[in-house]
Amino acid sequence: MKGLSASSFARRIFKSNSQSPKENRENTGSYDAINVILNHDFLEELHLWRTNCCNAFVVPAGSGNYKGTAEDVGCSYAVVTNRTECWQGLEQDITSRISAGCDYTVSACVGVSGTFHGSTDVLATLRLVYQNADRDYLFISKKSVTGEGWHMLEGSFSLSTKPDQVIFYLEGPSPGSDLLIKSVIITSPGCTDYESSRPTSSCIDDEEIIVNANFDYSLNSWSGRGCKVVCHDCMADANINPTSGKYFASATERTQSWNGIQQDITGRIKRKLAYEMTAIVRLYGHNANSADVRGTLWVQAADNHEQYIGIAKVQATDKDWVQLQGKFLLNDSPSKAVIFLEGPPPGTDILLNNLVVNHAVKLPPPPPPVVVNAVFGVNIITNTHLNNGTNGWFPLGNCRMSVQTGSPHIIPPMARDSLGSHENLSGRCIAVTNRTEPWMGPAQVITDKVKLYLTYQVSAWVKVRHASGPQNVSVALGVDDQWVNGGQVEVSDDQWHEIGGSFRIEKQAAKVMVYVQGPGAGVDLMVAGLHIFPVDRHARFNHLKRQTEKIRKRDVILKFSGSDSVSLHGMSVRVRQQQNSFPFGSCICRTNMDNEDFNDFFVKNFNWAVFGNELKWYSTEAQRGKFNYRDADELLDFCLRHNIQVRGHCIFWEVESTVQEWIRSLNNNDLTTALQNRLSGLLTRYKGKFKHYDVNNEMMHGSYYQERLGKDIWANMFKKAHQLDPSAILFVNDYHVEDGCDTRSSPEKYIEHILDLQDQGAPVGGIGIQGHIDCPVGPIVCSALDKLSILGLPIWFTEVDVSSNNEHVRADDLEVILRESFAHPAVEGVILWGFWELFMSRENAHLVNAEGELNEAGKRYLALKQEWLSHAHGHIDDQGQFSFRGFHGSYEVDLVTASMKITKTFVVDKGDDALVISIDI
Repeated sequence: MKGLSASSFARRIFKSNSQSPKENRENTGSYDAINVILNHDFLEELHLWRTNCCNAFVVPAGSGNYKGTAEDVGCSYAVVTNRTECWQGLEQDITSRISAGCDYTVSACVGVSGTFHGSTDVLATLRLVYQNADRDYLFISKKSVTGEGWHMLEGSFSLSTKPDQVIFYLEGPSPGSDLLIKSVIITSPGCTDYESSRPTSSCIDDEEIIVNANFDYSLNSWSGRGCKVVCHDCMADANINPTSGKYFASATERTQSWNGIQQDITGRIKRKLAYEMTAIVRLYGHNANSADVRGTLWVQAADNHEQYIGIAKVQATDKDWVQLQGKFLLNDSPSKAVIFLEGPPPGTDILLNNLVVNHAVKLPPPPPPVVVNAVFGVNIITNTHLNNGTNGWFPLGNCRMSVQTGSPHIIPPMARDSLGSHENLSGRCIAVTNRTEPWMGPAQVITDKVKLYLTYQVSAWVKVRHASGPQNVSVALGVDDQWVNGGQVEVSDDQWHEIGGSFRIEKQAAKVMVYVQGPGAGVDLMVAGLHIFPVDRHARFNHLKRQTEKIRKRDVILKFSGSDSVSLHGMSVRVRQQQNSFPFGSCICRTNMDNEDFNDFFVKNFNWAVFGNELKWYSTEAQRGKFNYRDADELLDFCLRHNIQVRGHCIFWEVESTVQEWIRSLNNNDLTTALQNRLSGLLTRYKGKFKHYDVNNEMMHGSYYQERLGKDIWANMFKKAHQLDPSAILFVNDYHVEDGCDTRSSPEKYIEHILDLQDQGAPVGGIGIQGHIDCPVGPIVCSALDKLSILGLPIWFTEVDVSSNNEHVRADDLEVILRESFAHPAVEGVILWGFWELFMSRENAHLVNAEGELNEAGKRYLALKQEWLSHAHGHIDDQGQFSFRGFHGSYEVDLVTASMKITKTFVVDKGDDALVISIDI
């Protein structure tokens, strides 16, 4: 806001509306009408108030006099200081709380402090802003005040028409003097428009969450977070201008990536409500070509515990403004909350045109996708068998293609169960030579053949020649300007290898191209029998149900006995399963526990848990020697109170980017000591409390500790962990094991990794498959499980999440993973990587929306849980028995006669033979 000088203040033209108020009331009295001014007595500090190019603070009740001028009356009051112009003061936007044609009375309790002679005037004024940017000023009243005691400034006003913006403010004392304000009341007893629409004091209007969102009032309510902030109307010789409004701000002189622009929004956001932040940002600086800008919320609890909540991230440039948008939710009511922008490297300025936070709009859920003429199991690739030479194919790049013979005649194994009726392959293949780039290979355009939201399976045989070492081969899709992974395999010899994967397109594309690529320049590539076809998931579900019936159920014979066994014959029996014993769990975090709705859903629907970050080393010892087990302790206590078993995730994490800086700075001797201390400290503290431990997370994708301390360190971690807590099952844990899209963690390589650890004496007790998967295909998942099961170790899915912007498709994806897991004998548990929106690592992966509504994925999960409970009813036979087949777990049985009802409980454990349970009644 451009300042007005004292002389220009005197020259302003006022529309005087000064008159005596109809009724003289004390400012502390009660009023029938609702006060237009919010936070009128400064009990919420300066919330909703703004200064005009000066400073202000609140003197709390009982704090004494300010500079000895105003007597302490036990109330809070505001002090407006550092005033260099008489028009500077305190203001509040009252646009949404007044109506045209109503008479309003104003009563303000004010004072002054400073070096002035005699008295000085305090004025009440309205600033009226219109759509064409014209401004007008309406003088309400003035009061001549002295530096002794409080004075009542009273007046009234009425507006014949309502401007686009109405700002009430107090101003007037001589420059250098401080303006004191104890309370401000504006009421209109005869006008009810505002009263009927005004939310209760516990709610804050969306428009009031961010104050001065467009910088119309310069940097009022904004500040720098470790840096300087400046308000501009343009920059760079007028080459940078705001996209909306007249001004924008820059966070400059940044020396850390977390430096930026911030606003304190304490008291303006409420727990368990979802909010959406939208900001318009760009970069500026000599090396500001491109960088991520992040929106972050910092909150502090009453016990001073701090939390940083990531809201949104966008890649910004110095070329144009971009939109930064994301949602957040608070589980608890913080004592302090600050929203800020951060992210770019030091030396790069963050520019902000505007920032708004609103209560997130609840959009209706999308309908299930309608796919017309879907033909499952039918190949969409042209000339797969190469009966017509290379017709339908073209070389990507300046490589050469030819048709050769000698390839397999059978369909690759992973495709046989889901591909429809098919003939054997022809034995012909495409040979690609003269390859000068890894991306060169055979290609087809399939734009018109791919249908949105269908899941496609990819299958082919591939081979390389003239390779000096292992080569990665992948089926890739170019979807407009996006690269999509359709499956990968590592080829290391002159043999044919199966490649399998899947993909799904959820947004209409102008061009979809499939191509086979990957080996290094100069390596010849052969491709045979490429098939791409939509999969019929529900047809496979029927097969999985039959498998589930075999491995997750047991024949049960209830054998009843009593004082009069003859009278039991024919008695009515009703069996109800209370809980399936198969472990279904979820990731939880300490902040989730402050939301009772989250807790209720979790306890009712899961029997296992894993902590998101609270047990990881970077959480328990972020700084060397400073330990924080409080969050983990509280989560563990919560789980034990509710009889929920817990996995320990994780002792170490092998990926370098997750290792604390203080650890990376250690020499090898100190690093060895630090690892020993981590093991002994963690496992001694929690001995016997965690059923599993992920000993060293993601060893297939990282090697930090091994590169520093040698090959033996991995096995030694397992050995030491077992010594410290022999009761815990020790797991390996990695991702992209089950989906065919990452050669680093293929089932074959995972098996080799586990065997190598065991050869070194590592007591590996379980196999963890994380399960962060896109568009899962049952036969591919099952193939990975079959391969891993040869090790004879229990397999757990440890971090399952599936993602789709359509929750019906997301539900289908989740059902695939859950059914494949539950139907496979080697799988002994499934843990979801969360279920609540805004508290998951992937977007569009949640089962429950942010404010507690169950979506289609959540409904599908509960439906499967219900399907996997057994119920039976009938009568006791002449041998005093009742037989049924049921899932493993806990049961209740009711015996009912005309005169009594008896209820007993029993448990069905795993086993192949019929379980005979004696029940004495």
